[in-house]
Amino acid sequence: MGEVVESSKPLWACLVSLLAIVPIVRNRRSPNVRDFWSFVAAFAKFGIVLSMLPLIRDGKVIECTLWEILPGAPIQFRVDAMGMLFALVASTLWIVTTLYGIGYMRGLKEHAQTRFFAFFALALSATLGVAFSANLLTLYVFYEILSLSTFPLVTHHQDKEARRGGRTYLAYLLGTSVGFVLPALVYCYIKTDGNLDFSPDGALSGLLSGKEAMVLMLLLVFGFAKGGLMPFHSWLPGAMVAPTPVSALLHAVAVVKVGVFCILRVITGVLGVETLRAFDLGTVIVWIAGFTVIVSSLIALSQDNLKRRLAFSTIGQLAYIILGASLLAPKGLTGSLMHIAMHAFGKITLFFCAGAIFVANGRKYISQCKGLAREMPFTMTAFAIGALSVVGIPPAGGFVSKLYLVWGTMEADMYQATCFYLVSSFLNACYFFPIIFAAFFQKPENPANGIRESHPCCVAALCITASFTLLLFFHPGPFYWLANMMSQVVF
Repeated sequence: MGEVVESSKPLWACLVSLLAIVPIVRNRRSPNVRDFWSFVAAFAKFGIVLSMLPLIRDGKVIECTLWEILPGAPIQFRVDAMGMLFALVASTLWIVTTLYGIGYMRGLKEHAQTRFFAFFALALSATLGVAFSANLLTLYVFYEILSLSTFPLVTHHQDKEARRGGRTYLAYLLGTSVGFVLPALVYCYIKTDGNLDFSPDGALSGLLSGKEAMVLMLLLVFGFAKGGLMPFHSWLPGAMVAPTPVSALLHAVAVVKVGVFCILRVITGVLGVETLRAFDLGTVIVWIAGFTVIVSSLIALSQDNLKRRLAFSTIGQLAYIILGASLLAPKGLTGSLMHIAMHAFGKITLFFCAGAIFVANGRKYISQCKGLAREMPFTMTAFAIGALSVVGIPPAGGFVSKLYLVWGTMEADMYQATCFYLVSSFLNACYFFPIIFAAFFQKPENPANGIRESHPCCVAALCITASFTLLLFFHPGPFYWLANMMSQVVF
């Protein structure tokens, strides 16, 4: 670990969106003022995160201790390269998602918009709390806060389907975290004599037998069910009853990325690379993740509902990230961390496009997309760019991270993992390219007169994220060197 710098900036990065809830709620009868405060908080959060980047780039670590709940296990923030990468992704995309959310909610004249934006802000506070957690206890606390704060977003429509999806959402996420992660946390606390801090060597390095390591690994990997590994994945397609901005939040900005981020913290900071190598546990995770990658891709092929196809695609892409880290190779971890960013920009573009299509003309099925590019050229061009990124084809950013992931399989001599990635990328193309072909090259069944794009805020947001997806191919910038920096620390 590099030089430690004490600063309250991590705390303020979390608090700024929490504090914004007050003016958001107070101005519920003035939508323009309410939305102004959402933007103020989003830009302030991004600015605070960005101000910490130079210190992290210089190899330093930022710490902020709040209070001690258990002896030796305080609620504490520590900003390192991994946390900074995730925070940059979340804070950048919150700005764009706020813009999109305004267009979507107003375009459909959704009810309870103030409640939506208030819980949206709370969810981003919890996300930054996870990103900056210094130990397993802090991570667990903010993980649970995120689960509870996103429940009202998932059940926003308040109909029977939304309530059913919300119950599934909480049952999976709280059930696994309380039933799996909490006992594992208590065991770690006892085993380490009260030290739950993340360590580059692994907090439990040298303290576990093979059976202990296996049980703890399974509890922690499956316990953070936001990561979407099968069989604890059903909450994710069930949560598609939520409005599209929430789906974008779940799949690209906050919830699922928090899941894989927690699993990466467990692999690198709790169990440790050497422990996993000693008992060959990385291979176990590789096969679990590989199974999820292939099966979710096959299920996605059969979905006609566009958001459900994107949901199963997300499950597979999350498993990509976990698989890369479980290779226990430097290039694999670099690729995993980069894919957090690359997938976020590509997938949020796809969800933005799905929502824009629904706002503009009420279509939500793939079979209704014939000739759609004639009516919505900006939206479908952005969709094509997002799809290229998820498949891993230049000139989209997903190609860069997938290249490192495949490089990691070869570095680790795990060619079965190479097959998982290549087969899955082929399946990705099979479930995305027919949509693009139908939209651009088939005649519409019910042709409309002229262009019928969605709300301008929706179109602007999806164009921004699509542009970033292209830019990241040519200039992966801080995401690359933060990922590479973390890889060097761990290995």
